[in-house]
Amino acid sequence: MNIKPSEDQGKVTTISGTRDAALPTFRLKKILVPVDFSGCSKKALQYSIALARQFGAELTLLHVVQPYPPMPEMGPIDAESVQDAHEELAAFQRTIGDAANSKTMVRTGAPHVEIIDTAKEEDIDLIVISTHGRTGLEHVLLGSTAEKVVRHAVCPVLTVREHEREFIVQGTAQV
Repeated sequence: MNIKPSEDQGKVTTISGTRDAALPTFRLKKILVPVDFSGCSKKALQYSIALARQFGAELTLLHVVQPYPPMPEMGPIDAESVQDAHEELAAFQRTIGDAANSKTMVRTGAPHVEIIDTAKEEDIDLIVISTHGRTGLEHVLLGSTAEKVVRHAVCPVLTVREHEREFIVQGTAQV
C-alpha cells in the first residue's frame, strides 16, 4: 500500500497495489497531547510533533491538575500547581518551535474525564497519550488514565510507552 499526500492539507490518500483507485483519506487537523511532564509524555510529544508535521495538524498540549481531597482550611486546588503547570507547558511548547502550530491548556479535575471532554469540545481528530505501563497491584491502586481514555474517547487514541521500539525517523524534532 502506498500513501501519498492528498490535495487537501492535513489528509493523505492510500493507494493499494498497482491500481490507482484511491481509498478513503485520513483527516488529521487537530491532535491532543495530554502531558504530565514525565519522560514518557515527552516521548508522546515527539510522536505528535512528527504527525503534526506530516499532516499539517495543530497540536493542543493539555495538562490536568487534580484537585486535592477536601480538607478543612485548605482549598481544593493549589494555585501554585496551576501556575507551575502553565510554566511547564510553555517549556514543552517551546520545544515544538516552528514544527507545528500549537496551543496549551490547563484544566482541573480527573485526568481521563478532562482529556475526553477536551477532545469533544475541541473537535480533536487524534489523541496521542503516554502510558507508564503499570501492572499488577500498582495498576489496580493507581488505575490507568490512558486505558480510560482509550475506552471512552470520541476519536482514535495512539498510546506511547516509554520503553518501546522507536519509529520516528531521524531528523524530526526531539524534545
